[in-house]
Amino acid sequence: MKKLKYLVIVALFAMANTAQSQVSVNVNLGTPPVWAPANAVAVQYYYLPEIGVYYDVPAERYIYLRNGKWFRSAALPAQYRYYDLRHGRTVYLTDYRGNAPYTFYKTHKIKYGKPAGHSYAKKGNNGNHKGKSKGKGHGKKK
Repeated sequence: MKKLKYLVIVALFAMANTAQSQVSVNVNLGTPPVWAPANAVAVQYYYLPEIGVYYDVPAERYIYLRNGKWFRSAALPAQYRYYDLRHGRTVYLTDYRGNAPYTFYKTHKIKYGKPAGHSYAKKGNNGNHKGKSKGKGHGKKK
């Protein structure tokens, strides 16, 4: 009987140590925003090269440059209010871990295309540029 109690105690102790030594890693990077492409990838940051803005998926914040400083906000800055997030390019930053993706902003601008900045063309619902007329001389020559 003594041996049985001893075996039960040892078995319980062994199971408790095994349970404690198991580590569960669950990386929840957040839910992609509604404007993200259908084939969304589980990453922490997106880069929107057309406007030079980052998006922090878990924090649901845009990260943008203003007057030489980086800001985080739940909404895009006013100068991009007409930017079409659903049809713009989205780059998944799969090779970056940290809290400051803008550390590589110059590299990202070169690799993914230079952002248009404050003077990007506003697009209407049909994708045409508003207020931009080709005018005379830009059609086919006859």
